[in-house]
Amino acid sequence: MHNKVVFHAMKALNSFGFPVLRFNFRGTGLSAGEHDEGRGEVADVEAALAWLKREFGLPIIFAGFSFGSATGMRAACPDGDVKALISLGTPVQGGAYSWSFLRDCSKPKLFVSGNHDQYGPRLALERVVAHAARPKKLVLIPGDHFFQGHLGEMRMTVEKWVRELLQK
Repeated sequence: MHNKVVFHAMKALNSFGFPVLRFNFRGTGLSAGEHDEGRGEVADVEAALAWLKREFGLPIIFAGFSFGSATGMRAACPDGDVKALISLGTPVQGGAYSWSFLRDCSKPKLFVSGNHDQYGPRLALERVVAHAARPKKLVLIPGDHFFQGHLGEMRMTVEKWVRELLQK
């Protein structure tokens, strides 16, 4: 929740006046519970989405980084109150996660990754995005999984996409 990618994504979304919720998954930081290999963490995202709806009653743009993207998109795609999804550093390396659910996810999706992301090699990421339902956009930024030295570009990419989304 406190890494630089998540912070810059939060700043990008907050620049539009959106309330932003950042949280740690079970067993991370001071969060209770134990890591559940992505199963229980989907429920964590569902609980966070439910809280946002109760507190703000607004349409939601989901943004997740790495593991947060892999688990969060599973919860956000079928949720009718989530209007768009942003995946940062999509972890497609080694097939640890199934991305087949994206075939039926017709919400606008932005995928932003470093062009040398060790957890999201370009060809594997391009295959995942190619099989995702439209609308979708893939943006590769110079750098690694953590956008080292290119966080400003990542943030500007998110801001530009959200601005275009809001103008539609």
